[in-house]
Amino acid sequence: MERDGLRQGLTELRGALLGLHKALIESERVGYEKTFGRIASPYQFLHLLTSDAWFAWLRPVSQLITAMDEILEAEEPLTAAGAEVLSRQARALLVASAGADGFSGHYDEALQRDPDVVLAHAAAARCFRMGIIAPERARGRG
Repeated sequence: MERDGLRQGLTELRGALLGLHKALIESERVGYEKTFGRIASPYQFLHLLTSDAWFAWLRPVSQLITAMDEILEAEEPLTAAGAEVLSRQARALLVASAGADGFSGHYDEALQRDPDVVLAHAAAARCFRMGIIAPERARGRG
């Protein structure tokens, strides 16, 4: 895959993950407010997102998006191997598993309760199905 195509593919995957992250955050905010009451301000919400155990399971998505930002903004050229690692991490992360601990269990619950999360998941899955960052193309290139 050409470097421009590789950059575009990773950018599309990042955008899909960002949309999914937003849907997950909003879904969790609704649940949090049902349990604990209204969040008073955007500042309080940001504080909760970064420090409250309720939202801790979302951090792997935040970290993956940050890693994508860093590789896309780096001075070094984007490599197929680097893009493939991030794509593989995204694909492995976005696995829902009923009753599981950690991200996959929470992710399954979010998919079950919120259609916006399902739609955002479908957009990310479409990036994988369409071969935006195709493993067979990325192997051996660098």
